[in-house]
Amino acid sequence: MTNIDIGINKKDRTDIAQGLKRLLADSYTLYLQTHNFHWNVTGPQFRELHLMFEEHYTELAEAVDDIAERIRTLDVVAPGTYKAFAKLSAIKEVEDVPAANEMVKILTRGHEQVVKTCREALSLAQEANDESSASLISDRMRVHEKTAWMLRALQ
Repeated sequence: MTNIDIGINKKDRTDIAQGLKRLLADSYTLYLQTHNFHWNVTGPQFRELHLMFEEHYTELAEAVDDIAERIRTLDVVAPGTYKAFAKLSAIKEVEDVPAANEMVKILTRGHEQVVKTCREALSLAQEANDESSASLISDRMRVHEKTAWMLRALQ
C-alpha cells in the first residue's frame, strides 16, 4: 500500500477491500456461470433464458470492473485469477450442463449468495464510514436481489 489520505485508515481500507474481494470473486464466478448457461441452455424456454442470461452476464461484466476498481481505489491489489476467485468465492462451479430449470435454480442461489456477501461487505464499509464502498455494495445488492426475484418467478 502507498501512503494515501482519503479519510479511511489503512486497516479499515484493508478490511473493506477484503470484503470487496469476496464480492468480486462471487460476482466473477456468477458471471462465468451465467455465460456458460447462456451458451448451453436448451429446451422450450431457450429464447427467453438465452436472452435473459445474456442481459445478466453483460451487467455482471460491468460490475466486476467497478468492484475491482474500488479495491484499487482503496490501494489494495484486486484478485484476477481463477485460482484466486475459487479461493475467495462462496459460489461453487457447476461441473456439467444442467437442464434449463436447474440452471435457473442454480443462478437464483448464486444471486442470493452475492446478496449475502454484499451484506457482509456493506457492514465493513459502513463501520469505517466509507460511503463510496457502501454505495457501490448497496447498488450491487439491489441488482442481485431483483435478479433473484425475477429468476424465482420462473420456477
